[in-house]
Amino acid sequence: MSALRTALLLLAALIALPARAEPPVDALRLYVFDCGRVVFDDLGPFADTGEYDGTPGELSAPCFLIRHPKGDLLWDAGLGDRIAATPGGVEVRPGVRAFVAHTLQSQLTAVGLRADEVDYLAFSHFHWDHTGNAGAFPGATWLLSRREVQALDGQPAPTSVTVDNLAARALAKVELIDLDRDVFGDGSVRILRANGHTAGHQVLMLRLAKAGTVILSGDLFHTRENFQHGRMPAFNYSRGETLGAIDRVRRILDNTRGRLVIQHDRRDIDALPKAPAYLD
Repeated sequence: MSALRTALLLLAALIALPARAEPPVDALRLYVFDCGRVVFDDLGPFADTGEYDGTPGELSAPCFLIRHPKGDLLWDAGLGDRIAATPGGVEVRPGVRAFVAHTLQSQLTAVGLRADEVDYLAFSHFHWDHTGNAGAFPGATWLLSRREVQALDGQPAPTSVTVDNLAARALAKVELIDLDRDVFGDGSVRILRANGHTAGHQVLMLRLAKAGTVILSGDLFHTRENFQHGRMPAFNYSRGETLGAIDRVRRILDNTRGRLVIQHDRRDIDALPKAPAYLD
């Protein structure tokens, strides 16, 4: 094939690609999406020291879009847009009900982005309430904790993981993380190891120009009270590793005067700008 013909074919392929809905941003931004909520008859399992026994409650399940001049990262993928088709929610198991009021797809559209334009996908961990929309991003590069993947691929799969949610991993480009990962190479978006809730749990640290350091907690903490009083779920993979991760994150917050966003605590989520507004 001649060089001219090859160049023409490449040009035709580029022309055939749909135009990017939104141009790249010129500075780091954090968008918060409502990707569902989970209602519990009994929050008892979320403290292995008994503080919540018999107490009903609700946990939020947000997704986060981090827009950087070098690309876009989706952090956690919520409960799954399919649940939005059932306004009364879906019973996950006895005493646990999941609700989705707004699809992730519609919220991406509202900020001028398509799912196929997201460059990177990463998860705090693989529990079902963080991976529900993962299948919408097979074209993204998946940044995954090696330990989390090893646990997923083991037999049996970890509890609270819906393996089918992650089936698109087979189609995606996957990059495994052993320690920490500087996503864009400038220190502004870093995935930090924070093992303990699960084998390969991670948190996300951002350095925003105006807001300063922000850490997205994953499930290192589920409530503000858990953070304040050192409580942790009875179902954590390792209590010892969790305590180590908590100590690290607390030290980082102290040293940077940073802001912790507890992803499952509605109060923390409500205090952030709602997309299409953003934190910068």
